[in-house]
Amino acid sequence: MKKLLTVAAMTIVSALAILSGHDRTAYAAEEDSDVKTEARAFLRNYQKELAALELRATLAQWQAAVSGKKEDFAATAAANLALRTYHSDAEAYKRLQGLIEAGDDLPRVQTRALQMAELSYRANQLPPDLLKQMVELSTEIERTFNTFRGELNGERLSNNALLEILGKETDSQKRQQSWAALKQVGVAVAPKLVELAKLRNRAAKHLGYDNFWQMRVRLQEHDPEQLLSIFEELDRLTREPFTKMKAKMDGELAGRFKIKPEQMMPWHYDNPFFQSPPPSAAVDLDEFYEKKSKEDIVEISRVFFADVGLPVEGILKRSDLFEREGKDQHAFCTSIDRADDVRILCNIKPTSEWMDTQLHELGHAVYDLGIDRRLPHNLREPTNPFTTEGVAMLFGALGKTPSWMIAYAGADKDRVAELSEAILDQRRREQLIFARWTLVMLNFEKAFYEDPEQDLNTLWWDKVERYQQLTRPADRDLPDWAAKPHFTIAPVYYHSYMLGELFAAQLRQSLAELAEHEGPISELSFNGRKDFGEFLTEKVFKPGTVLPWPRFVRRATGKPLSARYFAAEVTGN
Repeated sequence: MKKLLTVAAMTIVSALAILSGHDRTAYAAEEDSDVKTEARAFLRNYQKELAALELRATLAQWQAAVSGKKEDFAATAAANLALRTYHSDAEAYKRLQGLIEAGDDLPRVQTRALQMAELSYRANQLPPDLLKQMVELSTEIERTFNTFRGELNGERLSNNALLEILGKETDSQKRQQSWAALKQVGVAVAPKLVELAKLRNRAAKHLGYDNFWQMRVRLQEHDPEQLLSIFEELDRLTREPFTKMKAKMDGELAGRFKIKPEQMMPWHYDNPFFQSPPPSAAVDLDEFYEKKSKEDIVEISRVFFADVGLPVEGILKRSDLFEREGKDQHAFCTSIDRADDVRILCNIKPTSEWMDTQLHELGHAVYDLGIDRRLPHNLREPTNPFTTEGVAMLFGALGKTPSWMIAYAGADKDRVAELSEAILDQRRREQLIFARWTLVMLNFEKAFYEDPEQDLNTLWWDKVERYQQLTRPADRDLPDWAAKPHFTIAPVYYHSYMLGELFAAQLRQSLAELAEHEGPISELSFNGRKDFGEFLTEKVFKPGTVLPWPRFVRRATGKPLSARYFAAEVTGN
């Protein structure tokens, strides 16, 4: 097979421009044929080798998450390192760049497969020892998160147990102790996270980026300035409605805790990071789930997805859904083979939050299952991280939607009607609180990688005060920021959640138009809507990563991505 065109060869091609039109055409045709043949050969080998390496890595990660065993985390580190080492091959990367440069007339899917492969190779053009250090340190931190249990009054407790205390306790001092126990893992991992940030920055600079934040954003096919502009607009649009909402909510909570509103502290909110709202004074959504078993939550989700034509039985059979010692305490979805083996991990309790989470993770899962299997292996994933987050959020929100709760959770119709306004108000609180929380994460993490050696504890509370309007605890100088596992397991990713909220709002609008729905978008019913499942399958799931996300969003919804639908939802306009 003819080798790729080098720079010297391209010079020869330019010189051949003096040949006759017939000779030039013949030469170009031969060259074009060679490029297409080599591109097909490269992709055939790449897809086969990538699939094998990814399968080993995803199975290892799953085993480590469900067991918490040190040897399983070691196997995960080895598999991830093998995958990254494979993409560090400088000769293969050079060959790939040449194919992209010379392959203007390649089929669209082939071109996109090459482009996505190039992003994977570019991220790993690093010295082997640096790659090894990053993978091993990240895995070590992740294992600490999975196995760590906060200590309260001499007893080691799971996150779920500590969160239950925050949900029920009215004594401020006891709430503070529970909140602090949830942050203890930060002390255990903070020095290692700073070390990992420095390693990641070294890697980014080696690849020509200012820092790791800049690199990750670019490799996600975002323009950093555009991304920051979107979040500046989000800050502006949500600041006033958030301030009004929080003042009202703080008044309600202060009454519950028998304190003044100005005495409200971070531990007076049920979520340790204030990324979701506590139950309102008017309605506690757990009321509709607390008498169910954890198995009921699974069955509700199974029935609903079947009703919209997106069956999940196979997913549930492969999944790990209930908590136990050593298991990862959070929730995630993974596509083991980018084919039929899709699984979710949860720690289900009969609560509104876990109903949301179960639907959310299954949203990711049906997206993964719905991607066209005829696509090349490396295009069988969602278009962008935020598009799969958007679908997951679209489904997760249903667990707190009146019509859905009646139809699937068996909620009493009259009781829901009585509380419907309070339920919808709580939903708006959820959206506003999450928007402000993502502003903290985005801006903190950007500053974190710009200077990992700065006073991060102070920086964290500066961002929390500005965007979430929480009161900084006096004399607290602990790495509360480090208690968030995303800095390790999903670095420079949180913006994807918020972009996902924007995409979810836009999808709701598209589905409302499909259903010819009139009235508030909050009253849009998904019950039995197989046409919604068909729309999502055809417009959102099947395309995989064939298109860059701006074109994909426009094609899926008929409009470019915009914050206006989300803003309309949170303001009730």
